[in-house]
Amino acid sequence: MSRPRAYRLAALTCGLLVMVTPTAPAMAASQTVTVDLSSTQGPPQYRASGTLYGMTENGANPPDHFYRDIKWHFERAGGAQLDRPGGWVSGKFARRWNSTLAQARRTAALGGTFIILPHDLWGADGTSGLRFPGDNGDWTDFDDFLATVLSDVKAAGLTVEWDIWNEPDLSGFWGRPQSQYLAMWSRAYRRIRAVFPTAVIVGPSTAGKPSAGSGWWRAFLDQAKADHTLPDVYSWHDEPGDPVAERASADALLAEHGIANTRPYQINEYGTHGQQNAGYGGWFIGRLERAGADGLRGNWGSGANLHDFAANLLVKNGAGQYQPRGEWWMYQFYGGMTGSLAATTPSADVEAVATRTTGAAKVLLGNRGSAGTVSVNINRLDAVPGLVTGGQVRVIVQRVPDNNGGAVTGPVTVTDHIVGVEGNSVAVSVPWTNASDGYTVTVLP
Repeated sequence: MSRPRAYRLAALTCGLLVMVTPTAPAMAASQTVTVDLSSTQGPPQYRASGTLYGMTENGANPPDHFYRDIKWHFERAGGAQLDRPGGWVSGKFARRWNSTLAQARRTAALGGTFIILPHDLWGADGTSGLRFPGDNGDWTDFDDFLATVLSDVKAAGLTVEWDIWNEPDLSGFWGRPQSQYLAMWSRAYRRIRAVFPTAVIVGPSTAGKPSAGSGWWRAFLDQAKADHTLPDVYSWHDEPGDPVAERASADALLAEHGIANTRPYQINEYGTHGQQNAGYGGWFIGRLERAGADGLRGNWGSGANLHDFAANLLVKNGAGQYQPRGEWWMYQFYGGMTGSLAATTPSADVEAVATRTTGAAKVLLGNRGSAGTVSVNINRLDAVPGLVTGGQVRVIVQRVPDNNGGAVTGPVTVTDHIVGVEGNSVAVSVPWTNASDGYTVTVLP
């Protein structure tokens, strides 16, 4: 399927670029974002490019380019909602395992990291009347389950991250006391380590955020530290949330418990369904980059829709062909950002990711809900080799329509013109009429 380029070059007339005049009305609100191209922070890591589920049950779809074009590199899955009730506790383990295996192999083929969800293989995906590991002090069934999963993973030759149990602080996923969960965590941790000594173990993947006031997190850290079962990656969910604020809280909580902060953070579900639009998606991208935390998009699909659409980045037309939503185009721009990350200063509601490479600078802008004019001050253009020529640069502003969550054929050029550089800086005005839309700025010679 042919796709429009993310950047459309304006026609050249008499050697000058045609300026496309914005038609949006002026707005009262105003916010300012600053980019410092002289302050670099290493190459982009595409931290936000991961998904919870989103592949078809057999792992065959969506097509590769929808993943490769956004530098996608995390998939988190375990067969949820296949048969319901389903999984080990319902005697329907095979279907969930076969789907997990297919999606893990597809992830590896795409160069990504697969995060396995044993709780979904067990059957703890919100089903009522479920039995849980360790009920009545009996761990036999859970031990048999772990032995089967570990054996199957090893036989398949998979390399996975082990996310032992999802949202154990919610009764829908762990309908027992935390003490029973902690016993399960230690048991599973040691069994995984015995079979895969270098395995990456992720947890606790809570719905609640790490904070000084969280008794649940305090109890988890106390026991995991005491019995040497601290996870290799600390994880939680942001539905909703702010990765930057929570990173600071997690740092403080670990320090308070005397735990060296040497392990990564993973926000392995981010964004409510209402936040999955081009503007808010861009905001989460920026916040995850600023926090230095890896992120995976939440998935609010049910049944077959959970296992498709790349976690709501795609839709299908009447012929069953995949089409990108506006938010996918934000990730596509993000995936095309190369070189070095540049320092940015966000406003109250507008976040930014910026990169610089020889002869180009790019800025992705996200918005968590405020319409109004946004000023983007791009400073130290002189720090980018080959960017400023004759005291001028070319500035392209593009809008990524959200289109109410429908299909979007590509970004829309708002302005494309040559501007004079003053004090090694340019100021770009973005007429953000709809907060659900996203915007990008590209600076070229």
